[in-house]
Amino acid sequence: MQPCELPLSVAAEAIRARRLSPVELADSVLQRVERVEPHLRAYVAVTAERVRRAAREAEREIAAGRHRGPLHGIPMALKDLIDVAGVPTTASSRVRAGHSARTDSTVAARLSAAGALLVGKTHTHEFAYGLTTPQTGNAWDTGRVAGGSSGGSAVAVAAGTATFGLGTDTGGSIRVPAALNGVVGLKPTYGLVPRHGVTSLSWSLDHVGPITRTVEDAALVLAVLAGHDPRDPASLTTPATDFRPAAGTDLTGLRVGVPRNYYFEHVDAEVETAVRSAIDQLEALGARLVDVEIPMTRYIQATQWGLMVPEATAYHERTLRTVPELYQADVRVLLEAGELMPAGDYLRAQRSRTLMRREWAHMLREVDLIAAPTVPATAVKAGQETITWADGTVENVSDAYVRLSSPANITGVPSLTVPVGLDGAGLPIGMQLLGRPLGEGVLLRAGHAYQQTRPAPALAPAA
Repeated sequence: MQPCELPLSVAAEAIRARRLSPVELADSVLQRVERVEPHLRAYVAVTAERVRRAAREAEREIAAGRHRGPLHGIPMALKDLIDVAGVPTTASSRVRAGHSARTDSTVAARLSAAGALLVGKTHTHEFAYGLTTPQTGNAWDTGRVAGGSSGGSAVAVAAGTATFGLGTDTGGSIRVPAALNGVVGLKPTYGLVPRHGVTSLSWSLDHVGPITRTVEDAALVLAVLAGHDPRDPASLTTPATDFRPAAGTDLTGLRVGVPRNYYFEHVDAEVETAVRSAIDQLEALGARLVDVEIPMTRYIQATQWGLMVPEATAYHERTLRTVPELYQADVRVLLEAGELMPAGDYLRAQRSRTLMRREWAHMLREVDLIAAPTVPATAVKAGQETITWADGTVENVSDAYVRLSSPANITGVPSLTVPVGLDGAGLPIGMQLLGRPLGEGVLLRAGHAYQQTRPAPALAPAA
């Protein structure tokens, strides 16, 4: 096994024990980049000399006994919405041509302080306003969509061109590409991870979180990212937490909610079968399954769009009026639509979110987490615009992918996606675990227990 194939936790322990050098790991990842990046196109830019230089410094520090922790010497990919001083933040848009960040974002600064090594900046659907990331090919089949908007980070992790990555999630943009590429993605509780220095799509829905190969790896990254930052008005004040799940698979006493409605409606049969099998595995590990009714489902789509569209348009107001021709057509149409939305619609969406949060809090008093599909279908072919369900219903691809993930953004609850198998075409399927606010530890415990019953994760074969 090459070093680039190692999950973060395994690589970290090998580096700590001096069985693996950060230089060896960085070189292996860069060799992998050279081999697969031309057909995957996960990266906007690769900072090869920067990562080599940082790897040599990490090697010297560790040899001198100054080991900073499990991320020290680990190569990472950052979605190109996340500022790193002296490095362009393009948001995969011509609007940002020539832009370079002056200072680090909070998350980049925290990862740097922990000793992580920046491999490069990864592609996003332009300004994170989409669910496919059209520049990038799926790591399992480059003729299919990567998912979005954090498609570049998910593909990089799945392909071994980064040991972990960061994405952002406004309606599913961490979890959707993670599920479609067979890796782990965590959208934390709203406000747990600061967003200072991260380009916004919709400030009341935006989250930053890790994309990794294992649940344990996600816990290691979250421990570095989480914590209050006064520069983010939504940032929560929480005590320092070790999110790393305990060893073992015993889930005795855990109450797992299984939705009777919404989450298994208009879902591909193979996806449903795989997710229900994974839920049965949680039960076999000691969890108790409880039927739950998802509240206010008829309002989910209208609330998500009613919040996101006007907030995104407000953020882009100046450039939309001065350089509209620089936006891709799909994004420009959405931004222009936001200018036509009445203020009353936005206020009604805010009211709906308040009610939805209250109803979800009531539901989550009855269970410890909810288990459901992450996305209703696996990765569609590039350019495919709709999905036709068994009953003849036709749904836009982006609407389908966001449908099951957006409730966690509206309510702010944490959500973790874990790979649970492959469909008949060999494409990954994800199970989503949703919990109470600041309940990341419960999700990580359940996801880790499940993963311990599965074969060790391998790199995507198409990569």
